[in-house]
Amino acid sequence: MTEPSSTLADAETLARRDRDLLIHPYLSGSVKERVIMREGDGCRLRDVEGREYLDATGGLWLAQVGHGRQEIADVAAAQMSQLEYFMSFWEFSNERAIELAERLVSIAPDGIRRVFFTSGGSEGNEAAIKMARYYHHRRGESNRTWILARHQAYHGIGYGSGSATGFPIYHEGFGPMLPDVRHVTPPWPYRSELFDGQDPTEFCLRELEQTIEEIGAHRIAAMIGEPIMGVAGMIVPPADYWPRVRELLSAHGILLIFDEVVTAYGRTGNWFASQYFGVQPDVIVTAKGITSGYMPLGAVLVSEAVAEALARDHGFPMGYTYNGHPTACAVALANLDIIERESLLEQARSTGQYLLDRLRSLESLPIVGEVRGVGMMLALELVSDRDSREPLLVTPPVEDVARHDAGLIVRNCGHNVVLSPPLSMTRSEADELVDGLTSVLERLRPDGTWLD
Repeated sequence: MTEPSSTLADAETLARRDRDLLIHPYLSGSVKERVIMREGDGCRLRDVEGREYLDATGGLWLAQVGHGRQEIADVAAAQMSQLEYFMSFWEFSNERAIELAERLVSIAPDGIRRVFFTSGGSEGNEAAIKMARYYHHRRGESNRTWILARHQAYHGIGYGSGSATGFPIYHEGFGPMLPDVRHVTPPWPYRSELFDGQDPTEFCLRELEQTIEEIGAHRIAAMIGEPIMGVAGMIVPPADYWPRVRELLSAHGILLIFDEVVTAYGRTGNWFASQYFGVQPDVIVTAKGITSGYMPLGAVLVSEAVAEALARDHGFPMGYTYNGHPTACAVALANLDIIERESLLEQARSTGQYLLDRLRSLESLPIVGEVRGVGMMLALELVSDRDSREPLLVTPPVEDVARHDAGLIVRNCGHNVVLSPPLSMTRSEADELVDGLTSVLERLRPDGTWLD
């Protein structure tokens, strides 16, 4: 990274301009601080005041190859010089979109044959919900409109994707939400109180069967789910959960949509989490890691059977301005090349396991109830009491203290501290992350306050 050039006065001027002009998502009105990032390199970030940070979140869980990759910038510049953008509506296409679609189908689970491009995850889940309903409509079952989702799921902030999201806070003030959406219990093994003493998979499958019976299978279009629930706190389901859900849905002609916006492109140590769980979805929604955030892009991957029904006689009757954006597709191809060339799937598995093993030492702290993770998706669930497992609410939050005191960028999701570093993180950086987080959490009291 270059030497910092801003003065403290420059930084405060930028912060004031930000406060005056920008509307930030999810910003508490009491927060006046602004952390204005200037540059990044690998897992490192630097703000306009010259402070350096270790990025343990990969931005919003997407910086697979790390920050500052010049080769990706060069690919984007070359593509912009040739063809920066043209639409993919009707009969129009471009070379990079075709090449990327071929690449995605080649690495996708068996049975995935077609690609529909978007600009991001919320758009992708909007499209997937429409695809599910339209698929059944085209097959003469227009009454299949219901979408099944889970409590504590996060699928985005559109009206379809936001309705499938299972957090009431994301619905408050925006209602009425999309009709015909039903949420069921998530498979959260640590939260045994959700299952009345039963096996989590058995409980969830029985509830799902009852829900299908109550609504009527002939009225249900699809179930949407994150293979590993991110915003809920990196919730890893039991190994038998998804295969049995898939089997039950198939028996009733209900489509399975996997929301892999977070989990795809190496985050679990596989190209797709569906491969990790050994499950064949009908639709896979992806975004984030497809470009490592260097350009906005998403891709909805669908089976041949679904695609045939969607596009029979004409294209799918919805689209986005930036469908198949040639520069974004060129960036995605370069990003996937780096993941493959640098063996980042294997690195995600090995470094992720190393992080998980080291973080589990923190379960000796009274405020850490569980450490869990797959690949470079990890979480520490904080509790005020290990016996009752009462969630620990912390003030100020861990993410603030970790940033100020240890130079770590981590994220709070409720009472969970979640980590999703770039797949390129080194062992020494992993040690720095664990050591820094340990120094922070050792100061956290069970009442949610901090030792001086």
